[in-house]
Amino acid sequence: MRGAMRDRLAGCTLLLPALALAGPPFQTDDPEPVDPGHYEFYIFSGVDGTAVETDPIGPAFEFNWGALPNTQLHAILSFGAIVPASVGTTAYGLLDTELGVKYRFVQQSKYVPDIGTFPMIEVPTGSYARGLGVGNTWYKLPIWLQKDWGPWTTYGGGGYEVVNQVDYKSFPYAGWLLQRDIGEKWTLGAELWYHGPEGLATPQTQSATLFDFGGYYYFRKPALQLLFALGHTVVGQSETYAYFGLYWTWGDKGTGRQAGRDEAAPGTAVDWSQTGRGPSSVAALD
Repeated sequence: MRGAMRDRLAGCTLLLPALALAGPPFQTDDPEPVDPGHYEFYIFSGVDGTAVETDPIGPAFEFNWGALPNTQLHAILSFGAIVPASVGTTAYGLLDTELGVKYRFVQQSKYVPDIGTFPMIEVPTGSYARGLGVGNTWYKLPIWLQKDWGPWTTYGGGGYEVVNQVDYKSFPYAGWLLQRDIGEKWTLGAELWYHGPEGLATPQTQSATLFDFGGYYYFRKPALQLLFALGHTVVGQSETYAYFGLYWTWGDKGTGRQAGRDEAAPGTAVDWSQTGRGPSSVAALD
C-alpha cells in the first residue's frame, strides 16, 4: 500500500520480491487508516524497471479494512513477471503476499500532523526457484506523517526494509509527497522517493531517488476512482516506476468521518483533500 507499494515495485535479476506498494498510486505512504467499518479494494498493474531488468506486475489485488479506530488491516495478492534485459529467463506467476497493519497514534490538529506506522510482513508465497519470490519472510518498518490544509495534502516519512536472504540487503527508504484537489474530478500530486541499494540479487544494486507524478480521477467521489502514476530517477541508478489501477470504497455511513459529512446541511462544503483515494474520505456506496 503502503505496499505499501510500500514502497514500490521491486525486481531482481534472480529473485523477484513481492510488490511493495505504498499510498497508491504513489510510493510514499500516509499515516491515516481507513475509517472503522469501511473497506477499500484495488485492482491494479504496474512496472518497475532498470537497465538490468523490467518487472511488470498484474493483475494484483489490494484489500484494506478499518477494523478498529485508528487501525487498518491490509493485504495484497499479486501476480507478476521478471523480464531480464539480456541474460536470464522470463517467468510469470504468483508473487510474495503482503500483510500489514496501519496504526495512527497521533491524530492531526491545527498545528500537529497525523503520525502513524504501517509495518508489513511479506509472506514467501512466490516461487524462489523461478525468481518470483524472496524465499524468506521479509519486513517493512516505517513511520509516516501527514498534514492537510484546504485542497492541499502533504505526507511522507521513511523506514527500513529488513530482508534476510543471500545476495539481498536490508535498506532504508524515504519519501515525501504534495498533492492538490483540482475541481471535483481530479487530485494530482508529485513525490520524491528514495531507496538504498537492495543487494546483488536485485537490479537495484545502487541507491536511487525518483520523481513521480500521478493522481486520481473520480468516477464517483470517493466511491470509484482511477489511479495512475509515472516516475523516473533524478539522482542515482536509472529506474522507472509506473502504476495504473481502479479503486472502490464502501462502508457504514454511521461510522467514521463520513458520518459527519452525511449529516452536513445542504450546500455545506465537503473536504475531499485527504489523499484523494479515500482513507479518510471513504463513503458508503448508495
